Amino acid sequence: MKPFAIAGIQMKVSAVHSNVEMMKLKLDITMNLYPWVQMVVFSELCGFGPLLHTAQEVPGLFEQEMKKKAKQYGIWLVPGSIFEKRGDLIYNTASVINPDGEVIKRYSKMFPFYPYETGVTAGDQFCVFDVPDVGRFGISICYDMWFPETIRTLSVMGAEVILHPTLTGTIDRDIELSIARAMASVNQCFLFDVNGLDTGGSGCSIVCGPDGRVLYQAGSTEEIIPIELDIERVKRSRELGILRLGQPLKSFRDHIGNFEIYQHGAPLPYLDSLGPLIKPTKLEKLSELRQKESEFNQSEPTTGYKGLQ
Repeated sequence: MKPFAIAGIQMKVSAVHSNVEMMKLKLDITMNLYPWVQMVVFSELCGFGPLLHTAQEVPGLFEQEMKKKAKQYGIWLVPGSIFEKRGDLIYNTASVINPDGEVIKRYSKMFPFYPYETGVTAGDQFCVFDVPDVGRFGISICYDMWFPETIRTLSVMGAEVILHPTLTGTIDRDIELSIARAMASVNQCFLFDVNGLDTGGSGCSIVCGPDGRVLYQAGSTEEIIPIELDIERVKRSRELGILRLGQPLKSFRDHIGNFEIYQHGAPLPYLDSLGPLIKPTKLEKLSELRQKESEFNQSEPTTGYKGLQ
């Protein structure tokens, strides 16, 4: 057995004022109640909420505060994510802080929730890191999980535990819980999904094992979720199969084939036919938009989807 204790903190997130002091208080409470915890994970955009005008410089004061708390308790800390100012662009970025209070990695969300999370630029780098003598961890944020290639890539890079800060307050949360179980099972990994409350989400954080089974699912109130994981379960699952049955990672390795849809510039006529990425609107406006789209594509033929700019 290779035990490692992670606590998820499901807390209320305000969009009106900073949540940093409350995060620090929650950390104090967590570490006093559960001093055996070795890593703490908060939800997406927990520090300042989901509004773009709260974007911060990184590195900056937020990281400084979180680094102090990680060093104080000698823990690994993923303080959710914040909107990050980077030149003229804004990213949704999570930091990984080690027990010495050092930022060892940063990850920017690859799939902003378009067309709703407008104004946010997509990241383009995967993030894995090693906890010495424990295992390899990967970072994924919210909507990333809806794209199986993201978690699969982290797993192929060796990640055994996926840390997944999220912010979901919409009616598709139940679907996300199913996706979390599916991603854990098809990639044979632990998945630690932490959602917020109020403007930070509807809760129902979930922790899944490498067989896709639920280790814990929170309700819709504030919770501290301390769970000791046996990381060796991942290796046993990947070597011997899920419930000693399917071995999806090894089968993927042995039958990768040539997935032509992933070739840059490959023609994708069906996907192109779906039209632009839009926020749903009244049907008459949607018909008008489709007509404009059709006229645009006829006047400027392309090898792939271009759409109205």
